[in-house]
Amino acid sequence: MLAITVLELARNDLDSLDRQLAAKVAQAPNFFSNAPLVLALDKLPPSEGAVDLPGLMRVCRQHGLRTLAIRASRIEDIAAAIAIDIPVLPPSGARERPLEMAEAEVKKKPEKPPEPTVKQTRVITTPVRGGQQIYAQGGDLVVVSSVSPGAELLADGNIHVYGPMRGRALAGVKGDTKARIFCQQLSAELISIAGHYKVSEDLRRDPMWGSGVQVSLSGDVLNIIRL
Repeated sequence: MLAITVLELARNDLDSLDRQLAAKVAQAPNFFSNAPLVLALDKLPPSEGAVDLPGLMRVCRQHGLRTLAIRASRIEDIAAAIAIDIPVLPPSGARERPLEMAEAEVKKKPEKPPEPTVKQTRVITTPVRGGQQIYAQGGDLVVVSSVSPGAELLADGNIHVYGPMRGRALAGVKGDTKARIFCQQLSAELISIAGHYKVSEDLRRDPMWGSGVQVSLSGDVLNIIRL
């Protein structure tokens, strides 16, 4: 859900507002950073007179605030918004991040920590033919069948092949050095983890050729061990 900054005006004084916003930006240059804004004019008393709405929006824009709408109860403020095609909102609306400019110090709410990402696993249950390319973006790739010569498996995470692996297997393609390759029969044309690879000419000389193996990366070296 979008978090919207609400700027509540207690008085109609653009010069004072300009100074307060400038002071806030000086303290934290990225505090606003093109933030969406609702101008709350509904607390202005009648004695304050009509607001120069275009001028108010211009001051806000100069300090990185983009006016989306206003809140207003006075007829003159509502008319000013309608004249320049700015929406007028009722007292309740989207989730808000209140900004009280009457206070000398404006405090920013702590941001919610990002939720942990969950790796997705792509599962292939049919044979992978020569010329096919299968990519598991953002997670692991599991093939519960054979992989023919000329086929290519790619994954951001690990690769598991529960069958003969005769094609190419590239794990950790976005640089994950902890990615691994597991296969029941190593007969691959190429294996690679995070850009470090071995081709079939090298693999054929390995005593694990044709066996069930696990492949991992240590520094720049691919380690092949028996499952």
